[in-house]
Amino acid sequence: MALHLVTDFDLRKDALPWLRAQRASWTGAGARGGCAGVLENNYESLRVLNVERNGNIIYTYKDDKGNVSFGLYDCQTRQNEHLYTFEKDLQVVSCSVNSERTLLAASLVQSTKEGRKNELQPGSKCLTLLVEICPVNNVKVLKAVDSYLWVQFLYPHVDSHPLPENHLLLISEEKYIEQFHIQVIQEGGNRVVAKNSGHLRKERVAEDFVWAQWDMSEQRLYYIDMKKSRTLLKCIQFCGDENFKLMFEAPLDISLSDSGFKLVNFGCGYPQDQEKLPKYLSLCIFTNRTGSLCVCYSPKFVSWEQITYSVFYFHKGYSKTFTAALGSVHSPVTKGITFLNLEYYIAVYLPGHFFHLLNIQHPDLICHSLFLTGSNDVISMLPHSPLQSLSGSLVLDWCSGKLYRVFLSQSCLLQFLWHPRPDWEKMAVLHCLLSCGRDPQFVESKIIQWISENISACYSFDPIQEFIIASSYWSIYPETSNMDTLLPYSSVLTWNTEIPGITLVTEEITLPLMKVHSFKSYWEKLNANLDYVKYSKTHLHYNNNMVRREWHSLISEEKTGKRRSKVYVRNILDNAVRVISNLEARNLVSEPRSTPLFQEEDNHQRLLVGLMVSELKDHLLRHLQGVEKKKIEQMVLDYCSKLLDLICRILETSWRKHNLHPWVLHFNRRASAAEFAVFHIMTRILEATRSLFLPLPPGFHTLHTILGVHCLPLHNLLHYIDNGVLLLTETAVTRLMKDLDNTEKNEKLKFSIIVRLPPLIGQKICRLWDHPMSSNIISRNHVKQLLQNYKKQPQSSVIDKSSFSVEFLPLNYFIETLTDIESSNRALYGFEGHDNVDAKFVEEAALKHTTMLLGL
Repeated sequence: MALHLVTDFDLRKDALPWLRAQRASWTGAGARGGCAGVLENNYESLRVLNVERNGNIIYTYKDDKGNVSFGLYDCQTRQNEHLYTFEKDLQVVSCSVNSERTLLAASLVQSTKEGRKNELQPGSKCLTLLVEICPVNNVKVLKAVDSYLWVQFLYPHVDSHPLPENHLLLISEEKYIEQFHIQVIQEGGNRVVAKNSGHLRKERVAEDFVWAQWDMSEQRLYYIDMKKSRTLLKCIQFCGDENFKLMFEAPLDISLSDSGFKLVNFGCGYPQDQEKLPKYLSLCIFTNRTGSLCVCYSPKFVSWEQITYSVFYFHKGYSKTFTAALGSVHSPVTKGITFLNLEYYIAVYLPGHFFHLLNIQHPDLICHSLFLTGSNDVISMLPHSPLQSLSGSLVLDWCSGKLYRVFLSQSCLLQFLWHPRPDWEKMAVLHCLLSCGRDPQFVESKIIQWISENISACYSFDPIQEFIIASSYWSIYPETSNMDTLLPYSSVLTWNTEIPGITLVTEEITLPLMKVHSFKSYWEKLNANLDYVKYSKTHLHYNNNMVRREWHSLISEEKTGKRRSKVYVRNILDNAVRVISNLEARNLVSEPRSTPLFQEEDNHQRLLVGLMVSELKDHLLRHLQGVEKKKIEQMVLDYCSKLLDLICRILETSWRKHNLHPWVLHFNRRASAAEFAVFHIMTRILEATRSLFLPLPPGFHTLHTILGVHCLPLHNLLHYIDNGVLLLTETAVTRLMKDLDNTEKNEKLKFSIIVRLPPLIGQKICRLWDHPMSSNIISRNHVKQLLQNYKKQPQSSVIDKSSFSVEFLPLNYFIETLTDIESSNRALYGFEGHDNVDAKFVEEAALKHTTMLLGL
């Protein structure tokens, strides 16, 4: 299954055995009252009531006399604790305990059993009580009304001493929310209600709302205000002290006028009241630490053939409305849609029909989200009972009393890649694995293995490109929340292919209006996201266009013998040195690589690496305000190193798979099928990086060229070289000149290679080949250098014509001219590091070449 549910708490396994043991101990002791007869035999009354911020779980149960009791399960110690017992037959609507476990707030209604009355407060439907439970002292009535009430203690983060007050929220079915301030004092080592607690101070937090959601982890209250003509979403943040702040208001284009009253995450709720709630309406809000704000909404069913649900991506400035086909009429809809928060994703599923994994960080393209229909096995394996997303990865199944921690299943998603599936599913799974993988190194290795086995399996995108871009992005994404606006996360910019079973409508929405001016933590990140949507007029994603232009400029200057400031070039190469050093340091902690890379000074690739570091650093410095320069420099270094590392690992995986060895760098052997396979992988890597203008690790082109010489016929090899697929490096050609003998076939190959070399490299390589053809090329270059600025001068009389023994007048005259130039301008004489090239050398080379052409 795509979702992996790990049980954190099971009411029947973690609480029931303790309750049975309690009953047995009290029964055996013949005790009367207290916990005697703690639970009736059928255990049907045992149910979860609430999950507090610290993870503690409150549950309720009845003894065989109908008395209602409250228990607490401590998630840290894995121990149960009895909190309190009401010796009355009551039904619990809501319950909460303060963080010190000294105060219990509970809302109760009279028993549904015929003939029983609410003896605590006659004439009222719902009674809300505040109970001192440690030590047991008194019970205070907070409310006694005819409407239902829910309670929730606040759990502020306090760094110093405990606060002198507890704060309790009271939520009324009459559409208002109050906050009670309960002063507490220290007595006998326990925190209890103050002696003068006859009149608790309270204040109105919200009113005239129809829907509210409690975020226990972040202590936030979301509610929808219906006072005005439109649906207005508001959020209140509760602070460490008694203060609370209205953080934002945001209009929602939905209708809740006939939806009744609904609460989310305020405990389980009173079961008898569930029939009053709309059966299929679903609305919830999810946030994460990156500053996202998503409102998920599914209205009542209009048709049994399809279902509609919307997600308002406020941090992106638009909403997406999805319409999913329900398919077979033989599988009727018995439950509503379930929304689950999975950090970077939202899971939307309807048991037995579909499962949709929505990418909330990058929701632009539908192919970044995974949509599976009911025919998939993964759907049938998901829980069919309603799940409530609490905070983080916690979800609660109210029916079974199980608390789950939900993860995306890596093994299941990896299997998706290997099965024949459409490109959009492969794309979605790839991103999902990289963003949610708990072991990135393992996940990347599995994806690389899949790529090496399925290099041509995708038609709509290049898997190598997508993997390199996405994995490099996620490797530094946690460093700052603004990375999704500054770095590319996908190689695919548009996606027009429809996904069967689902349609999509995207609309712009009005952004939330922030009501405060000082932001911290999550709110600072949300505000930054909103500012980006409001004020960003251009696309800020980094691209290599500037690097492309600068790199081509430097290469052109190198060819013409010109080069800008040495300091500038040295800084660029120093950037590359740091990246390569960082990359080699990564290799030391992993398995040593057998691929023969990093064994040469590939100046062109080093220039490209250094330029990318420089441009990317400037890009991030411009747009990452408030981030230290050293941190940005390290992020850039890690990003570029990661990019090269991924390329090396793709090549390494193919190298090990085909069991190649470093001796493939020699030319005294025929190519094998394994070398053909690795050459193909390297060619695909080159294609993937070239269109994005990404650097390659030094040594890549040398290895690629040598494999090309092994694997390709001469005409194909030259075609690859002429079209830039194979780049001739000095190292590769040097090996070729040294390792190949001078057979007719090899001579043709060597000459074809030499004439295609850049002049500077060609001059060096020709000296390594002791052959008339090489001498001819050296002579041509020497003559070209001497004659490029030659102006005819009167013949010098000092030339000794008797030294030319061959009576070939055109050649004699030409050699005399060269000798005259050499003797008159020694600055033009010879090539650097090769003093034997002179007019005499040219004469001998010309005669040898003529003899060879004439077959003499």
